[in-house]
Amino acid sequence: MGKLVIFPIILLPIAWLIARKVDILSLGEDLPKLLGMRIQKARIFIIFISVSLTAASVATVGTISFVGLVAPHITRLIIGYRHRQLLLITALIGATLVTIADTLGRVVLAPKEIPAGLVTALIGTPYFLWLLYRDYQGKN
Repeated sequence: MGKLVIFPIILLPIAWLIARKVDILSLGEDLPKLLGMRIQKARIFIIFISVSLTAASVATVGTISFVGLVAPHITRLIIGYRHRQLLLITALIGATLVTIADTLGRVVLAPKEIPAGLVTALIGTPYFLWLLYRDYQGKN
């Protein structure tokens, strides 16, 4: 586990630096091309950074899947779509969700414990379903 800390130490600053490119890519295909960005190369690099950070975090703490699905959506509702701010605030919201889930898992059925992953799923599932429903309603 100690060796995996090198991934966020190296890759989070890189993610911070390329966040502006991600913002530009989210505007469509034409603007990045006009600005001279190599779209395919940028996408591959962004995916590499994302997958590497995800793999390191899952290898370190295990799968707490709904945090990874829900935290970015909660953050976007709060602050919008600027990726530099999303990076930091999503990490804080994700940590807060895991802390709340772990606390609830330890307290609700004490002295028995509910795994934090199950509690995050119980918290995240209704919210995620609401997001999907809202998106579906917006398209009809």
